[in-house]
Amino acid sequence: MTPTAPLCERIDLAATDGRARLDALRGKLVSQGDVISPAGRQKTIDVFGEPLSPRQVVERICEDVRRDGLKALLDYSRRIDAAAITAESLFVASEALAAAHRSVEPGFLAAVRRIRDRVERFQRAVLSRDVEVKLAGGGSLRQRYVPLDRVGVCVPGGAAAYPSTLLMTVVPARVAGVKEIVVVAPPTRFGAENPHVLATCHELGVTTVVRAGGAQAVAALAYGVEGLARVDKVVGPGNLFVALAKEYVFGDVSIDSIAGPSEIVVVADDAGRPECIAADMLAQAEHSPGSAILLTASPGLADAVATALERRVAVLERGDLTRDSLQRFCGIVVTRSDEESADLAHELAPEHLSIDTRDPEATLARIRHVGAAFLGPYSPVAAGDYAAGPSHVLPTGGTARFAAGLSANEFIRGGSVIALAKDDLAEMADDIRLLADTEGLTAHRRSVEARFD
Repeated sequence: MTPTAPLCERIDLAATDGRARLDALRGKLVSQGDVISPAGRQKTIDVFGEPLSPRQVVERICEDVRRDGLKALLDYSRRIDAAAITAESLFVASEALAAAHRSVEPGFLAAVRRIRDRVERFQRAVLSRDVEVKLAGGGSLRQRYVPLDRVGVCVPGGAAAYPSTLLMTVVPARVAGVKEIVVVAPPTRFGAENPHVLATCHELGVTTVVRAGGAQAVAALAYGVEGLARVDKVVGPGNLFVALAKEYVFGDVSIDSIAGPSEIVVVADDAGRPECIAADMLAQAEHSPGSAILLTASPGLADAVATALERRVAVLERGDLTRDSLQRFCGIVVTRSDEESADLAHELAPEHLSIDTRDPEATLARIRHVGAAFLGPYSPVAAGDYAAGPSHVLPTGGTARFAAGLSANEFIRGGSVIALAKDDLAEMADDIRLLADTEGLTAHRRSVEARFD
């Protein structure tokens, strides 16, 4: 009998090949940017008549939508999504939004309202506010923040419905003061035809919902098409083609991030609880693909988590997909010390960091690079995904080294306001003259001197 492959790769960092194996594991998920499944490859050939790479597909779609507008958007909806969308049916009617709102169970709407309130409370607390510095001569310097005019939100709809994405994107935008929010979702039973998605849109005051997904929807938001004005920023998760399309249109519009598959790193010591650790790892792996890595200096805990993973995955509704994801992207890493576990987590800069140690705050103090950290026994990642308050749109693939999660501050634009009195300008005039002469920009110097002639 052929032995069953381990569910999660065991890596001992004390072994000579330990670090190389960890790097290889991490690289598998980070490098997914141009990898396509056999089914996806065949779909590309069916649509385009040739085996284009995902980046080539996205470039062609975006340029077609930029050039041909609505015609290209509808054509790609037909060819890729097999949806007979017309100019008349592109937008979800307000009556359909209201009908969906009436159709869903009252308990669902009550939960949406509670989550909205939690998200609003947190986002208002972190929102940047105008700052004014008074000057001695009577003038002032200000930093002023104004909301973006128009924002597009991508909501996935391939394998599951995601009303949570609406809560984690629309509510921060509303808190920031954005007046116009456009939601795009694929024309599927999990997307723009899903009653829970539409009901959440209605509850949050979203009136523009577009039956479009994929790269063509991102391009329509970025460039505008007939009947749909371009937006200032595109946010929200999506598949590989959505991520690559956001990368392609960046510069024409702002984006939140170029997100990859979901990921979790767990840092635990010998006080860690294997059942909870395994449960959190499975919660990210069920995204399929999803990366789950445990860092611990306790071999006993590593063994217990491996056993718990096997037992728990067997009863999951998405067990087959989750098992496949774990076998490809899961690692149980035995480190040489608790300090090394924390330092490795800092280096990996994960999207989600779960800390299950005796002193989670002390462990976190060693880890600066993280999208969102979850501390203590009652902070599962699912709480951040669905209900706590911070947005679940987070940097992936190690980009937490320089990127932050989505917040209300992503929907405002800062600008300075300089209002000098005569004495303020006189106080700095010599410095301006010196630097202007040094740089050879004498008109700058004379623009100051003109005020005193």
